[in-house]
Amino acid sequence: MEELAARARLLRDLHDGATPLVLPNAWDVASARVVAAAGAAAIATTSSGVAWSLGAPDGDRLDRRLAVELVGRIAGAVTPPVTADIEAGFAGDAAGVEETVRLVIEAGAAGVNIEDSHHGGPTPLRPVEEQAARLAAARAAGEATGVPVFVNARVDVFLRADADRPRAESLREALDRGRAYVAAGADGVFVPGVTDLDTVAELAAGLAVPLNVMVGPGAPSVAELAAAGAARISVGSGLAQVAYAAVDHATRELLDAGTYARLDSGDWSFRRLNALLND
Repeated sequence: MEELAARARLLRDLHDGATPLVLPNAWDVASARVVAAAGAAAIATTSSGVAWSLGAPDGDRLDRRLAVELVGRIAGAVTPPVTADIEAGFAGDAAGVEETVRLVIEAGAAGVNIEDSHHGGPTPLRPVEEQAARLAAARAAGEATGVPVFVNARVDVFLRADADRPRAESLREALDRGRAYVAAGADGVFVPGVTDLDTVAELAAGLAVPLNVMVGPGAPSVAELAAAGAARISVGSGLAQVAYAAVDHATRELLDAGTYARLDSGDWSFRRLNALLND
């Protein structure tokens, strides 16, 4: 575990640099290799992309064993540290979350994302105390293995909020939840659904740990988000969606027009991709 502990320490250090940690999220070994070859300092998985690639929808529907196995394959295929998106922990209680985190650490993960959405539960988000206990269990798993795994606590207040909910109310709840999660042992707070620079700045100023935001088309640039205080910037399922959209567009052209222009992959030849995986 010494090598993995070193990767976990590197992942921690990457959150404290002069520039934000930018994470293009991967979903399988090939996408992780492509991301690493492009120069990413760390590799983040996307839970939705992983689930889709394994034939399941996102939202705690994927079998834990399959998720852990894929994390292991990715971690074993790249040099940069890997942080695994494990949805809500693939478990019904804190003890189960601790077991999941132990398994993904043993598979090679240096960090984990754990969300507070409660898919199929009585409320969109888990009660704060319950989620804090789940995060404390994740921290305990890292301590038990001797790997200082980076626990990124995802706060889904903005992602799951009603459209007419006042921004100030959502901001207050996000900060309250984030602070409670940090007190429970989280190393970072991830607030998807927010790219407004003023809100990012207020979140970053109100939290004592690195703030992670999720971006996509129309979001401010990495430089602008960094100036507002974001320390970690990821794209969630964005790359996976682009890849699957390319499959759809090329397939429809082939079936409808009988032409193949969208099969042009530029400089990503068969030989290049094959060589990337040939070791």
